[in-house]
Amino acid sequence: MTKSIIQKEKYPPGDFAIWLVIYVELITFGLMFVGYAFSRRADVALFNHSQLALNQTSGFIDTLILITGSYFVVKAVNAVKVASGSAIKPANILASKWLGAAIVFGVMFLINKLLEFSAIFAQGINLSTNKFFMFYLLLTMFHFMHVTLGTIILFNIRRRTRGENGYSVDDTRGIETGAVYWHLVDLLWIVLFPLIYIIR
Repeated sequence: MTKSIIQKEKYPPGDFAIWLVIYVELITFGLMFVGYAFSRRADVALFNHSQLALNQTSGFIDTLILITGSYFVVKAVNAVKVASGSAIKPANILASKWLGAAIVFGVMFLINKLLEFSAIFAQGINLSTNKFFMFYLLLTMFHFMHVTLGTIILFNIRRRTRGENGYSVDDTRGIETGAVYWHLVDLLWIVLFPLIYIIR
């Protein structure tokens, strides 16, 4: 039994396929981040001036929202990983509540980001305004799509926790897969926020 537990711990959590997705996403965003860095280096004054149009407070709030959402997801996963026997159903109910909170925070991020996009577009800014705003819109909109997908994934995971066949200590792959994807979304924003909003 001990050997079995140790063997499970050797592998990353979740489904193997999600790690392939993560590697592809990290490479994609990494290339975009490198492209931003080189473009900024070529015209620092333009990037610094354009950056002033962004709402740093909104970006900081988004960061807090995503980090808090990730905390709730961790609590949900932990709830089912330690449950056994008659505690499985109560653990799924608890996990459902934590996931519900994470979903609320995901929606909060999307709403806050839509308000930010609206304010940017109201200034007449679009992809063709300059290189800074091209990268800003491409990166943040691409990330917005990932948060949307992550929120949908959490919603579907939560549906299972509320059903008869919930998760258990021997069956956590689904909830861990969703959690890993959500943490990816969080990690990408933690890099994106200072890069686009703060670094001058």
